[in-house]
Amino acid sequence: MAVEVQTKPATQSPSREPIVNDFSITIATKNGSGSQTANATILRALFKMGIPVSGKNIFPSNIQGLPTWYTIRVNKDGFTARKDESEILIAMNKATVIEDVQKMKPGTMCIYSDGLGYTPQRDDVIFYKIPAAKMAATSGLEGKLRGYAENMAYVGVLANLLGIEYVELEAALSHQFKGKAKAVEPNTKTIKAAMEWAKAELTKTDSYRVERMDKTTGMITIDGNTAAALGAVYGGVTFAAWYPITPATSVAEALGYYLKQLRTDPATQKPTYSIIQAEDELAALGMVVGAGWAGARAMTSTSGPGISLMAEFAGYAYFTEIPAVIVNVQRMGPSTGLPTRTSQGDILPCYFLGHGDSKHPCLLPGTIKEIFEFSWRALDLAERFQTPIFLLTDLDFGMNQWMSESFDYPDREIDRGKVLTAEDLVRLKGNWGRYRDVDGDGIGWRTLPGTDHPLAAYFTRGTGHTDRATYSEKPEDWEGNSERLNRKFESARKVLPAPVEDQVDGAEIGIIGFGSTDPAIVEARVLLAKKGIKTSYMRLRALPLSESVSSFIRAHERVYVVEMNTDAQMTQLLRLDTPELAARIFQLNKNDGLPLTARWISESLQKMEA
Repeated sequence: MAVEVQTKPATQSPSREPIVNDFSITIATKNGSGSQTANATILRALFKMGIPVSGKNIFPSNIQGLPTWYTIRVNKDGFTARKDESEILIAMNKATVIEDVQKMKPGTMCIYSDGLGYTPQRDDVIFYKIPAAKMAATSGLEGKLRGYAENMAYVGVLANLLGIEYVELEAALSHQFKGKAKAVEPNTKTIKAAMEWAKAELTKTDSYRVERMDKTTGMITIDGNTAAALGAVYGGVTFAAWYPITPATSVAEALGYYLKQLRTDPATQKPTYSIIQAEDELAALGMVVGAGWAGARAMTSTSGPGISLMAEFAGYAYFTEIPAVIVNVQRMGPSTGLPTRTSQGDILPCYFLGHGDSKHPCLLPGTIKEIFEFSWRALDLAERFQTPIFLLTDLDFGMNQWMSESFDYPDREIDRGKVLTAEDLVRLKGNWGRYRDVDGDGIGWRTLPGTDHPLAAYFTRGTGHTDRATYSEKPEDWEGNSERLNRKFESARKVLPAPVEDQVDGAEIGIIGFGSTDPAIVEARVLLAKKGIKTSYMRLRALPLSESVSSFIRAHERVYVVEMNTDAQMTQLLRLDTPELAARIFQLNKNDGLPLTARWISESLQKMEA
């Protein structure tokens, strides 16, 4: 017989040992139902109580009304990776409630709306039925808005059952609505009504609760796309072109929001930047390349399908040596794929984008703070190496809420790279070559349009050229130019962000990861250590690979490469870069559109070891 609790005061049953600040909450609703505000309110309130949290949204890519799930992980130890299952289910979607409940483990709990017409069929799950519509009526809202207020009913009931402080819920709503009382008040009315109802009508027989901690002091919550936009603003971006695409659109939207605040001339009230929505991704990168050639700090943001369209201009910018920054928020491909699911499937496409022998430096941030930092560094690197720089994140980082250390202001002046001024040209008496390597790093000197000297001009051509930028089909000129471009690429290898290493004495097993897999790997290593399995860990942060990578592989009998793609793309690159060590490198990859979990990594590695 199902356990349905609904008529007694909300006091803790003494029969269960409390589980404090260590569980996941899944909220099952419909796309477009207005649950985003409610979910963000819960997340922020828990965060402000000092409890480590993370929030992940699984939503459909097409029409309103389809199922969506939002998961909040609460973990006292600070683990933020997705878990394989949730201990608390809030069921607000009639279409999925039966399946959602079936996935619950024994001893877990489910809050569900009486409007679902659902009758519990399990006696090993604790159920709390709530009159969500009745609670929403206290908001004073009418029509569709009252339907949105039903989400605040589960906020209030959950707060009462877990012990989430009302003052933090109210503050979270005020933050959400920027202090607008007319928007805040109806929601707080519903939350209060729900909390009072739960206190009077429910007996708490589950084990889960929260207590205030102090583990979020100095931290912020932010999504990766906003972090990337802020990093570009602080890196001095002056031009951006883009075309809307999930999950990268909010990078450009955040750029517009922050640039308007921070890059408006106080005297003229005119913007000192330009953002253009292009007709497609090819045009967007074409504009960025043109702006970079003219001396602007220029960038675009896109995802996999956009990267495919950008191939021609990426190859052109590589060969003509024009700076550009491309932020790729990766999603599931190929083709349209799963636009609202995460993946790391663009490693090889970005690294080698363009026909012929072209290679591009790629930055691989593994934290939200690094996304901010690498975004401003990418603008420096693009100008220093006069080449496209790819910043690779993914949907999990880009569109989900993460805890992060606060960001650091750039610690250096803007690096424009090798730029000759009119005074430099006078000193050189015009004796310079646009593609001439004068100091062995493979990087030539450039001038910017408008430089006031008759010998500043050169012809920018995507055809074969000499070191003075004149047309040439001579084999020696082509080979010389190609060798110089390779030297430049090798120079980048020494300057790009080095891997982060944790070498463990006596560990035969090494793990290599990158990007958003890091939280799951960090937690998986703890699970493995409990099984007596020692592991070392290297987190890659850039391509081309650092020279330290081969040393890490040599130091371990077996190295497992964790990644979210079907073809084990990083594994391929590691074997290509260190062919003599290929037999030590093993793929540990999964590509189902969901962020990796620590349990999957731990169990999969143990199976491979067995």
